Amino acid sequence: MPNSIYIFSLKPYKKSGPGSGGGPNNSSGGTNLTPSSSTLVINSLAYQILPGQGGVKQQSDSNDLGSAGYSSPSSSTTSSPQQQVLQSASSPVALRKRPVADDTDGHLAYLPGDVLGDRYEIISTLGEGTFGKVAKVRDLGNGGSIFALKIIKNIHKYREAAKLEINVLRKLNAKDPNGVHLCVRMFDSFNYFGHMCLTFEVLGESVFDFLKSNNYVPYPLNQVRHIAYQLCHAVKFMHDNRVTHTDLKPENILFVSTDWLVEEATWNPNGKRRTVRRMRDTRVKLIDFGSATFEWEHHSSVVSTRHYRAPEVILELGWSHPCDVWSIGCIVFELHQGHTLFQTHDNKEHLAMMAKILGQSMSHNMVRKTRTKYFNPTTGILEWDINAPEARYTNQHCRSLQDYARGVQQNGGSQNNSADPSNSSDQIASMLDLIARMLEYEAQHRITLKESLKHPFFDRLAGHERHSEDLSRHILRLQI
Repeated sequence: MPNSIYIFSLKPYKKSGPGSGGGPNNSSGGTNLTPSSSTLVINSLAYQILPGQGGVKQQSDSNDLGSAGYSSPSSSTTSSPQQQVLQSASSPVALRKRPVADDTDGHLAYLPGDVLGDRYEIISTLGEGTFGKVAKVRDLGNGGSIFALKIIKNIHKYREAAKLEINVLRKLNAKDPNGVHLCVRMFDSFNYFGHMCLTFEVLGESVFDFLKSNNYVPYPLNQVRHIAYQLCHAVKFMHDNRVTHTDLKPENILFVSTDWLVEEATWNPNGKRRTVRRMRDTRVKLIDFGSATFEWEHHSSVVSTRHYRAPEVILELGWSHPCDVWSIGCIVFELHQGHTLFQTHDNKEHLAMMAKILGQSMSHNMVRKTRTKYFNPTTGILEWDINAPEARYTNQHCRSLQDYARGVQQNGGSQNNSADPSNSSDQIASMLDLIARMLEYEAQHRITLKESLKHPFFDRLAGHERHSEDLSRHILRLQI
């Protein structure tokens, strides 16, 4: 006769505070609580083996990863895939762990204090995205060191994307063991009951989150210059190793620290003085390589987040490294102005915005090659009615880069922070020139990142802000 089984019910708890990583209200002492969710589902891969079950052996889950070879310190299986947590009624023992459960969105349900892989103790939640969650963890196997643990949803497409990200990061980190090229460092990866987990160094908030929490007050020009330089340097390293990031955006650029101060500043358009936050330390690192693609791999037809998507992607003409350069141009503008350059969610409107902001229509060569239906087949002109209601935002809010440059010349300096001494008109004009070169319609005519790092906009970087190799070349250029 088989042993009887107990099925454990999962009851939601209410968090004790507003933070996402807060613990449960546990007034009952020994009660096992589980993370709050409208519905929690026992993870179908979570076969917790308990003492007293002599007939069942733990097995490695490494086969789930095929030839990829990722470590899997926590996964185990039984002969019955549909069983939940089992315990012998004849020899009751204390549970070693809570049942592993996922919420309805595929996120791993966890609490502070939970240990993943018999090694990583959850401290708090750092963030959440479409892919999964990022938790702050303590490495019990490495002297209690603190890491950021990216926990991917237990969903096939995200799991496969995570495996690709692991592959890219392993190769990039191997090429850059000292981390001088500013791509985030991955230290470990494993499969935890269907959730791919990646451990990283703990970084600060993204340049977007800081901008948002600062009421979208733009960054000072000297900080824009330093962040843009580091971004170009990191992505150039990827391109040199035949990888295209394909998802560059402010959310994927993280500050190394959270060192900031509060100061009074004058910020247009109202000209009033206001209290703003300013970063003391503008060192950044690039993250999220889940969409990164090697030159020889299959190229998805659509890449990049909408606002940072290059025209060749929209027109389905194929893409390569230059699509990253376009994204960087959009990011630099956003950091300096405090708002998105292409604020749209429609392809045709996006193309209309490009025409107005860049001051010229799409090149005839690109229109001739595309199979999309956005242009008149006879004239090659974008089929866009400037008098239609959907054109109102473009008409009212989009200005050409030339208009921004003229505005700087007329004001004799900054448009976004007159208290910033670095905001001279010639420096802003230099930045706008770099942006314009990054936003060339045709990918083959777009400036490369190697050329970008030599642009005059970066000449005023302090020596400590430059990469050592670039610093040597810069000094040599000045001597010549």
